[in-house]
Amino acid sequence: MKIAVLYGGVSAEREVSLSTGKQIISALESKGHEVTGIDFHPSRLKELLELEADVVFLGLHGKYGEDGRLQGLLDMMGVPYVGSGALASGIAMDKAKSKQFFKDTGINIAKEKVLYRKSYDEKQLELSFDFPAVVKPNREGSTIGLTIAQNHDELLKGIAEAFLHDDTILVEQFVSGKEVTVAVMGEHNNYKALPVVEIEPKNAFYDYESKYAEGGSIHYVPARLDENTTAKLKEQAVRAHEVLGCEVYSRVDFIVPHDGSEPVILEVNTLPGMTPTSLFPDAAKEIGMDYPTMIEKLIELSLKK
Repeated sequence: MKIAVLYGGVSAEREVSLSTGKQIISALESKGHEVTGIDFHPSRLKELLELEADVVFLGLHGKYGEDGRLQGLLDMMGVPYVGSGALASGIAMDKAKSKQFFKDTGINIAKEKVLYRKSYDEKQLELSFDFPAVVKPNREGSTIGLTIAQNHDELLKGIAEAFLHDDTILVEQFVSGKEVTVAVMGEHNNYKALPVVEIEPKNAFYDYESKYAEGGSIHYVPARLDENTTAKLKEQAVRAHEVLGCEVYSRVDFIVPHDGSEPVILEVNTLPGMTPTSLFPDAAKEIGMDYPTMIEKLIELSLKK
């Protein structure tokens, strides 16, 4: 097939996307496809409008790639693409809104406060939960702009940092526990959860370096969890994927609290990283699916949408 791979982009996750794109292109070429790589930029839409491809593989992350805008354009062009549609992508990218969907479907979420740049007043800031608190931009990934605040001063600094990346930010109660993620793959009414992956970061928490630096974290596949917790995570991952209307594949992140309480969902990633250190390929490998086969499978599922 003629396949266009869009990667790079203009979000804060550009470097990750460059690595993802190279991996995808290499995998597709190894399968004999005719591949065109495009380092996407919103100011060069002409490249897309003139595109001749059977399908587009989106290797983008963050804004102008994972947030539904590009998916909407491809829909109007009538060009098939890998992954979720515009609406599901947009909702999943909006952490605050997607958490309401999770809550409504019975999945445990962390206590939170949503702050908007237009109405934010630090003098009136009050939290309904104790420190530590996690501060993060509402629509960024890869822990960009994230702070774990131990006190009020650190909270204010974290809010200022997060507002550099987004007009809306999320302040959540910090949940101490194991960081795990569940890859979901399949077609409508037949989504399956892949083995749960446990992440043990070398740093204090699973930050940017832990995610993408060689040796930055250890991945345990399957996660070191009891059968009941594993089954619950898989079921909730599929439920989260479906309640947002996601298609083909996603990766759902959770915290499993050390105190034995219910797992807490963090977010759904509709275009998860596909770098050499990424989590989704690790989960696929555990069920005997190598990287090129996994990429081929995602295209096959997308063409059935």
